[in-house]
Amino acid sequence: MCRWLAYSGSPVLMDRLLYQPQHSLIDQSLHSRMGVETTNGDGFGIGWYTEGTDAPAVFRDTGPAWNNRNLRDLSQHITSPLFFAHIRASTGTAVQQTNSHPFRHGRWLWMHNGAIAEFHRLRRDLCLLVDPVLFPYIEGSTDSEVMFFLALTMGLDQDPPGAVARMAGHVESLAQLHGVQSPLQMTIATTDGEHLWAFRYSSARASRSLFHSNRVETLRRLHPDQAFLREVSEDATLIVSEPLGDLPGVWIEVPESSYGRVARGLHEWQPFVPQPA
Repeated sequence: MCRWLAYSGSPVLMDRLLYQPQHSLIDQSLHSRMGVETTNGDGFGIGWYTEGTDAPAVFRDTGPAWNNRNLRDLSQHITSPLFFAHIRASTGTAVQQTNSHPFRHGRWLWMHNGAIAEFHRLRRDLCLLVDPVLFPYIEGSTDSEVMFFLALTMGLDQDPPGAVARMAGHVESLAQLHGVQSPLQMTIATTDGEHLWAFRYSSARASRSLFHSNRVETLRRLHPDQAFLREVSEDATLIVSEPLGDLPGVWIEVPESSYGRVARGLHEWQPFVPQPA
């Protein structure tokens, strides 16, 4: 599977979160503790927003993150108030740039950890559900990107939780028709550049790990010696596949079968239920 990180808050240098933590995302690309695979070296990507631009920037590559000099250099120069980072472990599709996350369309970013079981059997039917206007923008061959374009088709612009619920419901309904058991495994992050949504769900109710950071004001009281906590705004939030370190009280597990919206430091976690097709 994969590992990912989403940050929202005051502008921060990417290096502070991608490389400097004890168990950073770059460390996880070699030494994941909670992933299905220890190594996540089948490509990586970052996506970020800056003031004065209508769409996010994206940098993706096919090699491992741990030894990519361009990623290291960029992370020391890019400051952003909202960015995604993803390290990939392929579930069977090709290792190519168009299969690296995050995926982008318009102002939206999307990244995923998990899989659609027996995607090769369901792919055609799922792709036929994508809006014909959107279909030409699918560049790669992953289930993750098809899920993104299904969510866009089903109203991601207007209702992100509802669109993802409808996407998940269509995947499960089609899987049932094809006799595929427990088809969906997903932790997803998506954003329009203003709000950030995260989802944790699996058909078997045994989802991959996902955590969010505690409130900054709480963390400052717990760890007054941490310089990073003094630098970021009180609304700063991280959502991660696995914790970036072992400091007590920093990480809170996202509940099973739930979704949340992060805006101005607020975490609104609610039950996630797919909407049957």
